[in-house]
Amino acid sequence: MELVVPKKDLLRLVARCQGVADKKSAMPALSNVLLAAEGNTLHVSATDMYLAISGSTPAEVATSGSVALPARELHDRVKAMPDGPIQLSTTAGAQTTIKAAGSPRRFTIHGIPGADFPHLPKPDAAAPTLSLPVDLLARLIARTHFSISTDETRAHVNSALFEWAGDTVRMVTTDGHRLSKMEATVTGTSATATMLIPLKAIAELRRLADDSRAERTDKDALPTVSITQSGPNAFFDLAGMRFSVKLVDAQFPPYQQVIPKVTARQIRAPRRAFAEALDAVRIAASDRTGGVKLTTLSGLLRVTSESPESGNGFDELPVDFEGPELTIGFNAKYFLDVLNAIDDEEIVLGISGELDPAVLRPATESDKESFVAVVMPMRI
Repeated sequence: MELVVPKKDLLRLVARCQGVADKKSAMPALSNVLLAAEGNTLHVSATDMYLAISGSTPAEVATSGSVALPARELHDRVKAMPDGPIQLSTTAGAQTTIKAAGSPRRFTIHGIPGADFPHLPKPDAAAPTLSLPVDLLARLIARTHFSISTDETRAHVNSALFEWAGDTVRMVTTDGHRLSKMEATVTGTSATATMLIPLKAIAELRRLADDSRAERTDKDALPTVSITQSGPNAFFDLAGMRFSVKLVDAQFPPYQQVIPKVTARQIRAPRRAFAEALDAVRIAASDRTGGVKLTTLSGLLRVTSESPESGNGFDELPVDFEGPELTIGFNAKYFLDVLNAIDDEEIVLGISGELDPAVLRPATESDKESFVAVVMPMRI
């Protein structure tokens, strides 16, 4: 294989692919990215057998072929090259030379034949495809990703539920202690899909969505993501890449039963001041639990914490509430994750009793989007 390709284009593709390459796999090929040249195009791809990503860029291909190179080593070497065209040439033994045009700088890197790289999944040509704005996908993820369980042994909650019903798309996540749900109306389409997307895939999708928005050149054209569910896999086409994920085969918890339909108390609070109070008071909270107490008072919300080792913390903020006093314990981080994900200046906090979950919503929402978070109480 021999070709010339601009450094910036190759670096962009390799950077996106190296996040999927499995650096700890017992299969050496999975820590590599595949470079395949044909016609006037260079294709770059990576997989860990659960996730896969591929993209392409124009190149001056003198000799077609393929080679798989270690992802991190390739990225670091390409990044260290001067800007401009880069020449890649591969021997029959898969040793690859990376040379900058017009510069003496060069690297050699040992790879494996491209034929030894696993085949990437492809969607069925007849599989239905959905489309939504990349900005919406980014918001769905931003408002829910933090409550995905990090426990990989609990696959049903180590993932995000993505549902498309008619003109409504939603994402729901939970770790058993909290739950986040965002819904949005997508006009001009009506479809049905249900998929459980694992946590690692959600992280990669978030990165790709951010890249797509950052690369947007036409401010009037909204980038979109095409979503195809085919067999056990889902395929996402965005940011010039095709990203595929093997969906989780499990039953997501019945989230509708977790969200209280009504709460006895509705407290309207300034989001930023509430977050600052929580962030400050949790400094004095127990390192083990991170627990704080919220006390409702007429016109005030009091935030307190206490630790046998470090002492107590106290703060309060004015809120829109009139009613009897109630004190409930919560994990401060769970509240902060929600408050940092909301854009509104005010939030509505719904609580009922000491053992009942708290419900947080933005104070104002459009007819096309809604968000709700549920946080379970804790004994302090």
